[in-house]
Amino acid sequence: MIGTAPYSGGIKILGAIAGIIACVAAIYIVSGPNSNPQTGEPAAPQAQTEESSRTAINKITRDMATGALSAFVVKPERRPMPGLVFFDGTGRQRSLSEWHGQVVLLNLWASWCAPCRKEMPSLAALQRRFGSKDFEVVAISVDRGGAKVAQQFLDETQSRLLRLYIDPSAKSIETITALGLPATVLIDREGKEIGRLLGPADWTSPEAYRLINLAINESQTGS
Repeated sequence: MIGTAPYSGGIKILGAIAGIIACVAAIYIVSGPNSNPQTGEPAAPQAQTEESSRTAINKITRDMATGALSAFVVKPERRPMPGLVFFDGTGRQRSLSEWHGQVVLLNLWASWCAPCRKEMPSLAALQRRFGSKDFEVVAISVDRGGAKVAQQFLDETQSRLLRLYIDPSAKSIETITALGLPATVLIDREGKEIGRLLGPADWTSPEAYRLINLAINESQTGS
């Protein structure tokens, strides 16, 4: 009888410790490893990680060059576009700086360029879908024949929705270092090059719509 009481007390102490451990484990399971044990709400570091993920999704990255835009090259560092001088259908001199604050899809083309003829209707469709105070397709003809030849081309390709811009000197090709036609450059609201594509593309594709959407939205949010 003398040794029984201490042994019984030890059993009670061990039982109490086991109960405490079980309670702590239950709180951990219910709340999660990154939760506040008292409230069960997510801890701050986890919330910050989710916010970072959302921001990353809204950025234009190289892995977006897929499908119809597999040839699109995203610039690792955005640099200001050089000044371009061209004319509209009325003969008035224009400059890219006039579009500052808008996202611009700059396209150089010519009536004698077969791939340009294939691509032009999709550029017109892109303008129809996204054209606004936030975005415009600026398609510049480098035909030496001038406005008459360029307008005829737009009429023939059912692309009248695109405004007529011409550069009969064709200096634009050298200015933006285009290696051929068609040449397309995506420009952000600050007048910096996001990326470019040499050759034709389907601008009505899901990849194209996603790219333009991101370009517009990242500029609005400043991401």
